[in-house]
Amino acid sequence: MTAQADIGLVGLAVMGQNLALNIADHGYRIAVFNRTTATMRTFVDSKEANGKPVVGCDTMADLVAAIKRPRAIILMVKAGAPVDEQIALLRPLLEEGDIIVDGGNSHFRDTQRRDRELTAAGLHFMGTGISGGEEGARNGPSIMPGGTAAAYAKVGPIFQAISAKVDGEPCCIHIGTDGAGHFVKTTHNGIEYADMQLIAEVYSLMRNLLGLSAKEMAGTFAAWNQGDLDSYLIEITADILGQVDEETGKPMVEVIVDRAGQKGTGQWTSASALELGVPAPTIAEAVFARALSALKPERVAAEKILGAATPKFTGDKAAFVDDLKDALLASKICAYAQGFALIQAAKDEFGWDTDLGRVSMIWRGGCIIRARFLNRIKEAYDRDPALKNLLLDPYFRAFVEKGQGAWRRVVGAAVANGLPVPALVSALSYYDAYRSGRLWADLIQAQRDYFGAHTFERTDREGWFHREWARG
Repeated sequence: MTAQADIGLVGLAVMGQNLALNIADHGYRIAVFNRTTATMRTFVDSKEANGKPVVGCDTMADLVAAIKRPRAIILMVKAGAPVDEQIALLRPLLEEGDIIVDGGNSHFRDTQRRDRELTAAGLHFMGTGISGGEEGARNGPSIMPGGTAAAYAKVGPIFQAISAKVDGEPCCIHIGTDGAGHFVKTTHNGIEYADMQLIAEVYSLMRNLLGLSAKEMAGTFAAWNQGDLDSYLIEITADILGQVDEETGKPMVEVIVDRAGQKGTGQWTSASALELGVPAPTIAEAVFARALSALKPERVAAEKILGAATPKFTGDKAAFVDDLKDALLASKICAYAQGFALIQAAKDEFGWDTDLGRVSMIWRGGCIIRARFLNRIKEAYDRDPALKNLLLDPYFRAFVEKGQGAWRRVVGAAVANGLPVPALVSALSYYDAYRSGRLWADLIQAQRDYFGAHTFERTDREGWFHREWARG
């Protein structure tokens, strides 16, 4: 087969097909391969691919032979063992300088391992986060490529061409070496978990405390989407709440079981935060909230034994809705602050040259957490490239300070009425703890020294000390 393709792709599930079509639409010839040949043939002969520069390949060898050197091949396969399996099949067919791109949601530690192994073999490996789901893959995702600068120089122009555009700027930058791309994508997903949970808790308070109808809530979220809360998730929440089930005539959201699934990236984000010692409680609470939601039969049984909350609201509903808006915005800022602090810690730990301000800009389009205030995050890092936490930036500090009264009223009302709001509470506690010059850890240090002689620091002089506590 004559080498004619600009890039190759392995794995023609929906994401792979849509990404291949996106690449072809932008004038790049792409060679495609799928483990099941019939799937590849069906795709190449489909109405969507017909007439486009898509080259179908029956074997992996055909795929490699069809691509111009240095070759670049995107893997769009399930994370984990399938990625290693495809790499093992490709390696004997590739030459020094060729590039393998992992476009799935791989764990960054796996990406670092694969990068070391392939670098030793003279190959480049690019762990690349691709956000936006099927629609993003087809029409313009946010793309977070890791790997060497040399590999990005080859693949970057294609990724920039197919990515989402905001104000004419591509939502794609080189994130950093080895696992940086996948780490940032995973952190994006962790923020997404928190954002979704915060919105869901506000929705729950509207429904269960204020007694608002789905139609009323839809209107509220639509109005919020015209202001500082403008974002993709707020937009689709308004749309969801406005839709009606054709079979029952009920609001669609009322016929959906309150049990949310997850694919693991939120857990990875939380585990990375624990590993790096970065407090990200709102992200972790969002993960735990999904796990709790999965206990549906157990929760139904527990309600019968423990009794359900009987909330009663007696205040001004319109004023409380305004409080909910301010509480949601302040909490979202905390969730983003936690995510960016985590990226900064990983950058320091692994020596990545990730530009946090530019990361915020590529999340403005093509991804799930795209939001109006991402521009403000870029401005925050422009003002202070060494910014430790978004809460310290004047713009975000002012928003949180302005909204904290509403935030406390919302959390207080939820707790008083027995309504669970774990993400809202954790975000507020994070804010209060972060701004506290003295916390409770002095007692914890004393306890650790008491039972384990772990030593402690003193407030009046440097060094580590131990006390024989049992002597009094």
